[in-house]
Amino acid sequence: MKKRILTGLQATSDQLHIGNYFGSIKSMLDLAKEFPDAEIFLFTAIMHTYTWIHDQEVLKKNVMNSLKLFLACGADPARFTIYNPADVAAHAQLSWVLTCLTIMWTMERMHSFKDALTKWKSGEISVGTFCYPILMASDILLYDSDLVPVWKDQKQHVEYARDIAQKFNNQYGETFKIPWVYIKEEVSVVPGIDGRKMSKSYNNYIGLLDDYKTVLKRVKQIPTNTQTVEEPKNPDECNVYKILKLFLDQKEDEVIRNRYTAGWLSYKEIKDFLYEKIIAFLKPIQEKYAQISDKEILDLLDKNAKVVNEIASKKVEEVYSKIGFKL
Repeated sequence: MKKRILTGLQATSDQLHIGNYFGSIKSMLDLAKEFPDAEIFLFTAIMHTYTWIHDQEVLKKNVMNSLKLFLACGADPARFTIYNPADVAAHAQLSWVLTCLTIMWTMERMHSFKDALTKWKSGEISVGTFCYPILMASDILLYDSDLVPVWKDQKQHVEYARDIAQKFNNQYGETFKIPWVYIKEEVSVVPGIDGRKMSKSYNNYIGLLDDYKTVLKRVKQIPTNTQTVEEPKNPDECNVYKILKLFLDQKEDEVIRNRYTAGWLSYKEIKDFLYEKIIAFLKPIQEKYAQISDKEILDLLDKNAKVVNEIASKKVEEVYSKIGFKL
């Protein structure tokens, strides 16, 4: 059986940002090259997004834009199976089974729930947010995934998927493949313009659809220290460099690091260089995005829904038979 690689992205706003690209999409593109015979499953995590976006028009717009950006960033629809889990009843069906096998304490220690507690009171958190990792485990296990590329803060969720799969296998017999988490360490946490992890919730991101004026404003907002132009600087302590290195090849990186340590490098100069790099990166993505129609996305989802439904429904039938739901 071919190796199967799977990942998804939430459509939490009307666009993705460079953190999404380097932390997730590029990892998938790189893995596709590394494993040319592997099956690649890439989905929009619309059901996860619904844990907090309940406006149907906003949700649909966000998802449509994110799917267009998948393609614009280089996901070849002939190689990548791009789909909407909401078109596949098995995701919700398996999620319920795993929910019944998961104890409260397991979910209470999950990062997703703890993060929610920092923003809201427990009585304001939806059950969907609490059970978010269970749905994610279902997304993964339905397709016998081998590798799951994620950001570092999602590692715990894949570990839960492994644990619940093993628990099910021990109780009912071999059913689920045990997935492996894939984290590209150099981009496991992509920094935002304020130094924290790039996130829409922090409003510290540079979007893939941002216009040039917005990008320039964002770059100018990156904080720097008070060192003078002539002083040598440590690039690893510079927020500008931490973002810039995402766009550099090895030779360019060596040159830039030497410029930092030699002195006479102004923060204005390095910010200008970062701006140029970002614009050069965004231009082809935005041009391709503008050429993709809503109909192209809907046709793609319709075609792939048939493919993934066949796989997922067989897995749920096997699960239902083993746990006694099939009478």
